[in-house]
Amino acid sequence: MTLLFIEEWWNPLNNAEKVFWAIALIFSVLFLMQFIISMIGVDFDGDADFEIGSELDANTDLDPGFSVFSVRGIIAFFTFFGWTGALVLKAGGSTWLAITLSFSAGLAAMLIVAYMMYQFYKMSESGTLNINKVVHKNGEVYIPIPAYKNGPGKIHLKINGALKELDAVTDGDAIPTGTPIKVLEVLNDDILLVEPINNFF
Repeated sequence: MTLLFIEEWWNPLNNAEKVFWAIALIFSVLFLMQFIISMIGVDFDGDADFEIGSELDANTDLDPGFSVFSVRGIIAFFTFFGWTGALVLKAGGSTWLAITLSFSAGLAAMLIVAYMMYQFYKMSESGTLNINKVVHKNGEVYIPIPAYKNGPGKIHLKINGALKELDAVTDGDAIPTGTPIKVLEVLNDDILLVEPINNFF
């Protein structure tokens, strides 16, 4: 019955309608699959992000540039392209009108997806700490630091407007909670070597 219903719906369509409906249905399925994959934490764009004017970049990280032609963007383009064309033709519009509006809708969808991915990248980048950039920064001891590297304590550093809690050791005497410190070096396992700021005066 289902196949008969599909055949009865499909056969009366003209060629343009069939093209738009085929694109709409195929890419809607891909769009749904992409959404489900994203929900379970798999990067759907890992092998196909590239910037305008650049070659295909086959790394697994989101490109830091404004990447328009990505898997997500292309799927969004054809999904909106197909549905817009199918609806315009169904409403009695001409084929050229359907193509024009479909292309505009698809391009808008692609740009919106690219902008969203760019914003997600910026959020991810701002939340990632490059530990080497904290050298020479000032902070404050949160959990007392034992003397002579006899185990780590914890310090608070303000980085990019956010308060970070990091492990730290010292070469000198123990440093109590609340003491202002300066980061001297990044040691193994990203543990910071610090000294009280008053040691520098």
